[in-house]
Amino acid sequence: MAQTLVNIRMDEELKKNMEKTCQELGMNMTTAITIFAKKMTREKRIPFEVSVDPFYSESNLAHLRRGVEALNAGRGVEHDIIEADE
Repeated sequence: MAQTLVNIRMDEELKKNMEKTCQELGMNMTTAITIFAKKMTREKRIPFEVSVDPFYSESNLAHLRRGVEALNAGRGVEHDIIEADE
């Protein structure tokens, strides 16, 4: 089977962490990405759940901004922990 070169850009720290994890699993990044590509091609989908972390919802970020503004203005505010709806 003919081989081809694929270039991707990735955060340097992420790459280092991925290389370490691949090494712990006994493979290299090429093998890991090939496994991903084969599984994605076979299943015709991303082979894992992709979702947004609810912590970064606009309402939670707005709440955090208000808290930072209050602290910067010298008004310490105590409040309950906000739990995101899932």
